[in-house]
Formats: sequence, structure tokens, C-alpha cells
Amino acid sequence: MVRTYKEALAWIHGRLRLGIKPGLERMEWMMEKLGHPERRVRAIHVAGTNGKGSTVSYLRHILQAAGYSVGTFTSPYVEKFNERISVNGRPIRDKEIVELVRAIQPLAEELETTELGAPTEFEVITAMMFYYFGKKNIQDVVIIEAGLGGRFDSTNVIYPILSIITNIGYDHMNILGETLEKIALEKAGIIKSGVPVITAVNQPEAWAVIAGKAKSLKAKTYRLGEDFSIVQHEANEDGERFSVETVFSQYPDLNITMFGAHQVQNAAVAVMAADYLRMCYSFLIEKEHIYEGLEKAKWIGRFERISNKPLIIIDGAHNAEGIRSLVDTVRLHYPNKDVHVLFAALADKPLEQMIPPLAGIAKTITFTSFDFPRAASAEQLAALCDHPDKACITDWERWLKEKRKQKRSDDLFLITGSLYFIAEVRKFIKK
Repeated sequence: MVRTYKEALAWIHGRLRLGIKPGLERMEWMMEKLGHPERRVRAIHVAGTNGKGSTVSYLRHILQAAGYSVGTFTSPYVEKFNERISVNGRPIRDKEIVELVRAIQPLAEELETTELGAPTEFEVITAMMFYYFGKKNIQDVVIIEAGLGGRFDSTNVIYPILSIITNIGYDHMNILGETLEKIALEKAGIIKSGVPVITAVNQPEAWAVIAGKAKSLKAKTYRLGEDFSIVQHEANEDGERFSVETVFSQYPDLNITMFGAHQVQNAAVAVMAADYLRMCYSFLIEKEHIYEGLEKAKWIGRFERISNKPLIIIDGAHNAEGIRSLVDTVRLHYPNKDVHVLFAALADKPLEQMIPPLAGIAKTITFTSFDFPRAASAEQLAALCDHPDKACITDWERWLKEKRKQKRSDDLFLITGSLYFIAEVRKFIKK
């Protein structure tokens, strides 16, 4: 039995060796043994390729502004593992992680002896979260981010009050499928009978899958551009300003401090969700709560400005859609800067689609690697890049130290790629 926080984390991370095992049988087995804590969680379920974390943050801040206590389950973490299970944005304590592992560890060991086999790392963390929010610290509402896909994701044992599918893009294709239709089918797996779905999915083929699934389950859909819309969007120095019109109300001149048109979409989805909760579930959410919540919302590691002189921005754009949004945001907000890119990524990502757009905005582009099992080498990445001023480095910390001495106002140092890499960079700079 674990005694310390360090031992608890070692036990959790030790399960990474089991990889990803789609299916809900192991989760259902653990939930039954625990007395079904997931049934006591008033949940909002969020799936999608990108934008899940930001959407969770916007909605959490709105609900908090309205006086609700809000649990969240998100991944991956950026600064500390405990972030994954949070209450009102505060990660749970080390002591609580130890208590949760003590509750789940015997079950995991018993489950390993059955024909279902051992639970994975993510299944164990999900079980910890349900036990925490269902038994130890019940919240007014818990916003739960799906891990991978949706249909067979371990979070999909819940019956939520609302489902959100942010968008559909090409990621984890080795598991979710090669086409948008197949990926959409996996994400649409979170749709439950009679539970409304809010989405910003825009590709016709992906939308057809989601609409079909929702119709078969009599789940009402609210789609961006159809049932709610963004009007009068303009970028400003501190973020984005825009208006949202929903089927229930109008919200002129909203402000967010997260940058990019994609963040405006995520915020609009959160506004529609809050409006639905207000109108259909009698949540006491006033208009001022929506304005206040959006303005306060932050999500670390996403177009985050971590230095002004020189200007350094980090962004965990870890797939092709994320890179496209990042490039668009740089062009929108910093059209006159000399952009110097530092890039590191995992080898199983669609790198040939990710690197050229970055090279297109870069004055210089530098490739590196980092200490992670699936990380691509700098040379692997550089081989996919056609740029007159590209370089490979092994010591990115030294690169950063040198760049921080430069104070040219025209320079923008853009560090992007894997979220695991971004987490290391952020830790190094903050230190």
C-alpha cells in the first residue's frame, strides 16, 4: 500500500506500460466495486480534437462567477499532476492523491487477476476522479474532459446533463481512424439518449455523423453557425472582442484574454452551454457572470506570453489543426514581427502537415528534442522542413538563455509542438 505522494505517482505512472486499451468493461467493473460514484456526479462531458481544455476553462469560470463550486477533470497536466483533478481551478492536495490511490490500488490489483486484465494509467486516474467527486468531495457540477476519442474513453461511463463536442480534426488516427467520419463517430460516442449536444464541428462529413447519432438518440443539437453564432469579432492587444447570439439571448462585446479565432469559437461554445444551463436546468447564471467568467479564463501553455522583453510565446499545438490555428493567430496579432520558431514534437504526430505552415511564418526555425519515449529527433523534424534558415540543436535550454538576452522589439520567439515539451520549457523559464 502506498504511503507517500511520490509512491502514489510512481504507482500511477507505472501503469503507462499497459498503453491504451479501448473499452469500458474495466471502468464499469471498478465503478460497480466502488458503489457507482459516477452516478452521483452532475457532469458536463467534453470531447473533441482541440479546444477541450480552453472550453472547460471558460465554462468553469462562468459557473464560478455565478457562485457554483466546480470540479474539473482535464489532461494532460502542465505544471503538476494534481491539476488533472481540480476544484474551482485549484488542484487537489498531495494527501488527497495518496488517499485516492489507496482506494483504487486494491481494485486495480484484483481486476488484473480477472479476464478483463489490468486497468491502464488513464483508467486508474479516471476511477480516482469519479471516487473523489462522487464520494469524497461532491460538487455542484463537474466538467469532465474525455481523454481519447469518446466512445470507448474511460470517462464515458457517465450520464451527463450536457455533452459538448468542440471540433473534429486529424489526431490519434492510429486509434480513432483515418477519416473525419471515423474520428467523428468516436467523438459522437459521448452522446447519450435525450442529453443535448453543443458543438462547433464545421466539416459537413463530420457533422453528418454527429447529427445522425444525436437524432437516433433524440438528443437536441446546438451547432455553431446554425443555432448560435459569433458576430463582430475583432482582435485587440489583450485578446479578442466579439459578440455571441444564442437561441435564447444576445451577448454583445464579450472579451477574452486568450488569443485566436479558435479561442473565440471555444468561448462561444461555453456561452451556449451556460445559456442552456440557465434556460433549461435553472442554473442561476446572469449575463454579468458570463462576461466576468470569460474575461477571467486562462489556460496555461496555449498561446501563453511568458516574456515581454523579448517577446516569448509558448503554445502546445500538437496536431495539424492546432498548428494552423497557431499560425493564424500569429498572423492576426503579430503581422510585423520576425518570428523565430523552436519546435519539438512526438514522432507519431502528422509532422509533414505540421512543419510547413510553421516554416511559412518563420524567419528562422530551430528543431530540438526532449526526454520523452515517443519524442522525434531534431534531425527527423528538420528533414521535413524546407527553409533557408533552419537548424538542429540538442540543448534547448542554452538556446533559450541566449534568446532571452536579445531585446530587439521586432523579434517574436515562438516555442511550440508537444504539450510535454511545452511543460518542460514553461518550468525552465518560470524557474
